[in-house]
Amino acid sequence: MSSVLEITQLPTGEIVLRREDGEGEPLATIQFSAETIEFLGDSTLEVGKAMIGAGMQVVGEMHELYEVDENGNTQSSRVVH
Repeated sequence: MSSVLEITQLPTGEIVLRREDGEGEPLATIQFSAETIEFLGDSTLEVGKAMIGAGMQVVGEMHELYEVDENGNTQSSRVVH
């Protein structure tokens, strides 16, 4: 299974985060309404990339705040005030 991820736009217009090898279902999917597509025009892919990038950044920050033990339980690794 590939650990390299890519963001791409499918022929359906959906923007997806998926494994580079294309195996399995997309890890995340963004689908814009017709009104939003009209508003964004040719920028839909760039906006979708920014949205997925922001989500991945939050996941990375969450990963830094919590540790996962061998049983899959999460424990706070830092105190946040």
